[in-house]
Parts: sequence; C-alpha cells; structure tokens
Amino acid sequence: MQDIFDYIDAHAEEYIRDLQTLVRQPSISAQNIGLRECADVVLNMMRNDGLDAHLHELDGGPPVITGHMTTPRSSRTMLCYSHYDVQPPEPIEAWTHGGPWSAAIVDGVLYGRGSTDNKSGVLAFNKAAQAFMKVRGELPVNLKFIIEGEEEIGSIHLGPWVEKNTALLEADGMHCLDGSVDTSTGLPDIDLGLKSVLMVELIARGANADIHSLNFPLLPSPIWDLVRALNTIMDENRRILIDGWYDGLYELQDEDYEQLEDKLRRVNLDDMKREWGISQFALGRDGIEAIKARAFEPTANIQGIIGGYTGVGSKTIVPNEARVKMDFRLIPNIDPIKAADKLRDHLKKHGFGHIEVVFRGTAEMPYKISVKESMSQAVIAAATRVYGQIPIVNGVSAEGTILRHVWIPCVLTGFANPGANLHAPDENIHLDNYIKGIKYAAAIMAEFGAGA
Repeated sequence: MQDIFDYIDAHAEEYIRDLQTLVRQPSISAQNIGLRECADVVLNMMRNDGLDAHLHELDGGPPVITGHMTTPRSSRTMLCYSHYDVQPPEPIEAWTHGGPWSAAIVDGVLYGRGSTDNKSGVLAFNKAAQAFMKVRGELPVNLKFIIEGEEEIGSIHLGPWVEKNTALLEADGMHCLDGSVDTSTGLPDIDLGLKSVLMVELIARGANADIHSLNFPLLPSPIWDLVRALNTIMDENRRILIDGWYDGLYELQDEDYEQLEDKLRRVNLDDMKREWGISQFALGRDGIEAIKARAFEPTANIQGIIGGYTGVGSKTIVPNEARVKMDFRLIPNIDPIKAADKLRDHLKKHGFGHIEVVFRGTAEMPYKISVKESMSQAVIAAATRVYGQIPIVNGVSAEGTILRHVWIPCVLTGFANPGANLHAPDENIHLDNYIKGIKYAAAIMAEFGAGA
C-alpha cells in the first residue's frame, strides 16, 4: 500500500481544496437548500477524478449519484455509501471561524457544516479510488458508489428508487465512512450493525388562537398535555413504558460480549465524559454497562419542544399549540412499523388520543452482522494496517433504506476526530484525520478485494 499512501500524501493539498469546495456548498435536506447544486458538485468532482458517475432523479427528492467501476483483480464488489446532505446549521450565531459555510482552516482544522458528516467521507471514497487508478491503473476490488441527499432526514425518497434499481446496488459488502475514531485510543470505531431511527413529532392543540391566561381555568393547555404525555413514554430509569416495546429484543451473543469486554479494556470512559463536559453518565452508569447501553439500548430522545412565548419578558397567554420532536433508536428485532403503531396505541390508552402523531421520514429495519463476515474482517484489517492497532469493534450504531431492498453485509466506520461537533455549531475535521481517512478507505478496498 505504500505507493498508494505516497500518492495520497503528495495530493493532500488538492484533496483539502476539494473538501473546502464541497463544504462551501450548502446542502440542507431538512430545509431543501442547495441539494441539487451540491449533487452537481459531487458529480463533477467524481468525473474530474476519472470515476464513473451518473446522476439519477428521485421522485420528490434530491438526486442520487451512482458509479460502477470494475477490475479483473477481484471477484468481489464493494458498495461505498455516503451522503452529501447535512444537518441545519442553526444556531448560526454559535459558529466561529466565518460561519457554517466558510470551510476556514485554523491550525490544521477545517470548520464547516458537513466537514465530517459526511462530505469528508464522500471524498475519502472518491480519492482512494482515484489513487489506485492513477498509481496502478486499476482497482483492487470492483466498486459501486451511491451518494444520496436525504440521509439526515431519514432517506425519505430513496426507498422507492432503490426498489426499482437493485441491480445498480447489488454487492458482496457495503460500508460507510460516517463515524469517528475512539476518544481514548484514536482508533476507528467499527459498527457491525445499525440502529433504526423512528422520528416523530407530537402536536397538541387547544383553542383557535392564543388566549389571555386569565382564562386558563376554562382552556385546554397543549403544553401541559405534552408534558403529561411524555411522562407516560419513559420513566426516570430510561425504560420505555410503551406496551410490547421490548418484545423479541435482540439477545447479545458471545461475540458481542467479547467486543464489549475488549472495548472496556482499551478505552478510558472518562475521556468521553470530558469531551461531553459531564461528570458522570446518566443513571450513574459506568464500565461495561455504559458501553453496553450505548450500543444496545433502545432510546426515546426528546430533540426539542416548541410552544408558547419564550421571548424577552413575559406574555400572559395560554398557547393554542405545542409540539415536541422525538427520535426513537430501535435496535435489531424492533420493527419500526409495529413500533409506530404501539406509540399511537399507547397515547390513546393513556388519554392522549387527541395528540396528533406525525412520523418524519421512513424508519427502516435495524440490523446486525457478525464480526466473522468478510466485510467486517476487511475493515478491521484495514484499520489495523493504517492505524497500527486492532480497532474498537462495536455492536450497533445509527443506512438501512438500501438493505431493506438489497441485503448486503454492511459496516459503519469512520475517521473523524474527537470533538468534531457533528450536528452542532463549529463542526470540524482535523486535516490529518481526513488524509488518514482516505488511506483508510483505500486499505479497506484492498483488503476486501484480496479476499476473492
């Protein structure tokens, strides 16, 4: 691999400039901003790098970019999944270094929305493939690419397109560079499965307008309705109280416990606490219980509550509407469709049937693969080659839309630095992590291709 790594090092400045260009193009799927323009930037970059790239229109959604490049060196095909859309940048005022689209470089760190999630991942695949073509004239494995524009809102329009285009995506293994290195060890986290995300908005309504609070005794109170409804969903010990939520839950296997114990031996959980600015984990968890909970526990998170007056001073009103946005992380064997039905039934049972339940996006089935899969072994071997030590292997994390229609053993990994601020102001990527991430992508291609 040294010839490939040398080429990547020699072209690092070019790769950094391309990342700046991509970050400077807004592409916010939640707000439908800049998606078409960003797809065109990615398409042109791939073609300029000598890669096969085609743009496909989605009915109602932003374009998908695909590519397919073959080689006689391997019988295996690897699908490289990434996404060009990003999270909303708000609050804008919390950004430094020129704002969310500046792509400013300060002390070897590039700042901007998407710098880690997932525009550096998009380019890591592309630049790794380019390096093989330029240095050796061929790839070590057959490659397929898919780059979508709605991952951050649940890939709403991707599923129907995938169902009609399965041949474009069929492969022997799939992976995504959308993760980070471990805070303690600096080694890549490798996730052998993905949680599904059920995104929900609960809406409570009262009078036909905000009413003077003198009339509170006679009026419905949407905010209080939501508070009471939320209290029936999860208890103080973080256990979800919806009937049947845990039915058929995935049972950890021996290899899962081995991975948990290996991670506990090798990481310092206090580093994670310091990174997050907390003194202890929720419920006083620590050790193997903390690691297990993060990987394998279903969640019911409140993203935000909207309702009433929150400006300067006070405003004596009874608000006529309140909303809460939630995400439920579902681990393997929790069916998203059944989970949605259980949530509706739960609210009705507890007297909150009047609260509107709106599901945002399409939650796909969670999944789990074995560490013995060839895709798993290739990523572990590549991480060991590039980072010098065996990486941290996890159970499940957070691209199930494709797998619903085309089953492919899939691994999530990544190269982002601790403190990358994913989904937060001042998202960033350390440039040495980015260049090393391109080498990591190249090593995964080589390791997976060498297996057949």
